[in-house]
Amino acid sequence: MENRIKLKVLGITYSQIQQGAYALVLSEENGSRRIPIIIGTAEAQSIAIQLEHLTPPRPLTHDLFVSFANAFDIKLKEVYIYKFEEGVFSSELLFEDNDGKEKKIDSRTSDAIAFALRSGAGIYTNEEIIKLAGVEFDEDTQKENSQIEKTEFRSVDELQKMLNQAISDEDYEMASQLRDEIRKIKEFESGKDDSSLK
Repeated sequence: MENRIKLKVLGITYSQIQQGAYALVLSEENGSRRIPIIIGTAEAQSIAIQLEHLTPPRPLTHDLFVSFANAFDIKLKEVYIYKFEEGVFSSELLFEDNDGKEKKIDSRTSDAIAFALRSGAGIYTNEEIIKLAGVEFDEDTQKENSQIEKTEFRSVDELQKMLNQAISDEDYEMASQLRDEIRKIKEFESGKDDSSLK
């Protein structure tokens, strides 16, 4: 069996690569390398809610999935990010039932992380993925690392205040991005978001 590297969720920040998306940042549990994964607004919100220990008024899809597994005594043992190809991460979920029988299911990485956070399951990858997609953080970049850890998923009210400020400052490029982000969140909250990002 290949050597597994355990990861932890460092935080979520706005994507510098893809407008209207977020970067989920994973970190080696015992190392300085990070893996940024571009995810959609809906997945970012679901992960952020769990990171902030918030309880939505109604269960999100990821909450429902975990509740379903628990109801049938199926345990999520681990998430394994096993492939990185053409900018897309591939993951699998390893489940175990009451009889100790294991079953692997393919999953989008963003969904897998959302499930792992709700189940307390470990998140793993391998050295090849780290080498292909990882970023090394040294002492000169610890400030940036600290900012990522503190990044919180902003609410519509917060984004609206930022939008008003951007318009006041005549920063119309930022205002356009914030407007799009507000629209995406509102679509998600009304159940219309069908993001197909990783």
